[in-house]
Amino acid sequence: MLLLCPAIFFTSVSDGWAFASNIDINQHQSLEDRLSAAQILVQKEPLCPVVVDEMNDSAAIKYGAMPERLYVLQAGKVVYKGLAGPQGYDPQEVRSFLEKMK
Repeated sequence: MLLLCPAIFFTSVSDGWAFASNIDINQHQSLEDRLSAAQILVQKEPLCPVVVDEMNDSAAIKYGAMPERLYVLQAGKVVYKGLAGPQGYDPQEVRSFLEKMK
C-alpha cells in the first residue's frame, strides 16, 4: 500500500490570498513552478511520497481537495472516502481502516 502526500496548490500563494503560516510562493505559471514549490514540502521530510497535480488541477477536481478529504486507494480504486473536512477530517478513522486492511 502506498500513502501519498499531495502538494495541493490553489491561489493561496503570495500573489493571491494566503494563510498567515504559508510559505511565500508566487502563483505557478508552469508545471516547473509547481514542482519547485513541491520541493519545499519534500525538504520538510513528510512521512509519505509527495505528488503534484497537473496545471489543470485534474486530481484536485476529481478527488475534491477542497474541503479537505481523506481517501484510500487500492489498485486504482477508491476503497475509503472520508467525510468533507474540516469537521469530517478524521485521520484516526483512516488509521483504523488501514489497520483492518492488513
